Amino acid sequence: MRIRKAQVKDIPRINELLYQVCMIHHQGRPDIFKAGARKYTDSQLADILNDEKTPVLAAVDDDDTLLGYAFCIFREVKGDNILMDEKSLYIDDLCVDGCRRGQGVGKALFQAVREFAREHGCDTLTLNVWSCNPTARAFYERNGFIPRKTVMEQKL
Repeated sequence: MRIRKAQVKDIPRINELLYQVCMIHHQGRPDIFKAGARKYTDSQLADILNDEKTPVLAAVDDDDTLLGYAFCIFREVKGDNILMDEKSLYIDDLCVDGCRRGQGVGKALFQAVREFAREHGCDTLTLNVWSCNPTARAFYERNGFIPRKTVMEQKL
């Protein structure tokens, strides 16, 4: 296995993994997430893959088949009235194919993302994790993440 930047040729496989993520979220919160929906069109994915501000790292096997991905977004706070200056790499989505989980793919992706962030002068890594996905939360906690804030809701 190796980690490389995702490429337009990976879009069909990315879509398969995005569907897996969608279904995990739909099963946990069907009041929020649609079943079988696509997070991005192929055109949107191509734009993301070609934008330096939204790097996507891909874990691939020896046949260059995508095993997992990490969608990232550079974020920067400068000169805010109350917030300290910060450059962060936000992990928008990290997914490992369901049949490859528990084999070190996610950990390798995370380590590559962390190194990528350091190489680009980031102070922090940030992400959101849905409360209906305790497996993902446990993974992030094992990899050193701690809660920064909590988003709460009240259904009306």
